[in-house]
Amino acid sequence: METLITLWHTTGLYALTVGMLAMIVVGLVLIYLAVVHKFEPLLLLPIGFGAVLTNIPLAGLNDDGGLLYYLYHVGVSTGVFPLIIFLGVGALTDFSALLGNPRVLLLGAAAQFGIFATLLGAIALNWVPAIEFTLEQAAAIAIIGGADGPTAIYLSSRIAPELLGAIAVSAYSYMALVPIIQPPIMRLLTSQKERKIRMVQLKPVSKRARILFPLMVLLLTALLLPTAAPLIGMFCFGNLMRETGVVERLSKTAQNELINIVTIFLGLAVGAQLSAETFLTAQTLGILLLGATAFVLGTASGVLMAKLMNLVSTTKINPLIGAAGVSAVPMAARVVNKEGLAADPQNFLLMHAMGPNVAGVLGSAVAAGVLLALVG
Repeated sequence: METLITLWHTTGLYALTVGMLAMIVVGLVLIYLAVVHKFEPLLLLPIGFGAVLTNIPLAGLNDDGGLLYYLYHVGVSTGVFPLIIFLGVGALTDFSALLGNPRVLLLGAAAQFGIFATLLGAIALNWVPAIEFTLEQAAAIAIIGGADGPTAIYLSSRIAPELLGAIAVSAYSYMALVPIIQPPIMRLLTSQKERKIRMVQLKPVSKRARILFPLMVLLLTALLLPTAAPLIGMFCFGNLMRETGVVERLSKTAQNELINIVTIFLGLAVGAQLSAETFLTAQTLGILLLGATAFVLGTASGVLMAKLMNLVSTTKINPLIGAAGVSAVPMAARVVNKEGLAADPQNFLLMHAMGPNVAGVLGSAVAAGVLLALVG
């Protein structure tokens, strides 16, 4: 009998707490969303599985010496994994749409308004009992508004690592929900006539311009805002490999094998931070609410900026493309195109939306650099 009791005490069922069970369910829900609804599956699937693994009692996967422990401390806490992801994203990015219509850079910049508005909102939540955010934590939460998962992970790992799990899940969840969150905001802020605006064909962009652009962006960013140089630098290096065409093997590796391997490790490491003791708090609820607010404000800001530009310009911009400025490449651009086709079946906005979409990637990285410089 004593042997059976001892054996029972060594099982995971004996050590399982209500909090652990709840977080295992959260992990399974993330897996469900990835598999059934195809919501950002490349990251929600490994994040959800990592959450299940880290909450298995007595397994020790996230304890000192465990696999998830090393993945987190080697790749996430150091910021290495997000930077490598940015290298791959840069190699996948085509700036032709932005260079063909440079005005849309303003839309990508305007969409970052949600970041700084949410920073103030996070600080204001300190008036709510049981919720208290430091300035560093508020800045890390605010970057969710950039709708850029690697940037959110990078910044939170630098200034608020204790909130990394909640911030990462919030960022990627809202990115996955772009097709649900954005359309109502876009329709609310635009008229049927505005949604039917057809934009002029993009200007052709030379190869020389595409090669010089990442170099110019890097030099300007590094000189004016050195704290953004790691993210922008890796992004521009990946893009330069793509556009020069002289290192095709390296470019394809960055676009495929490298980014895929790191995505697996990054997702598992982030999921490992979803332990019951760190996630099931009032702060987490505040982060989820602020993340949604940031995303809504970013979408609205991009659309309103496009409407403002139309007041002072003879060449009209379809305001829908402003919503793509929140980044979330390329999903936000696809949502814009879908809304444009719903208003006019012959109005194809995908390439026009890619301009503010890639501008949003740069904008979120610059915003992260600004926040890091201010509070890091």
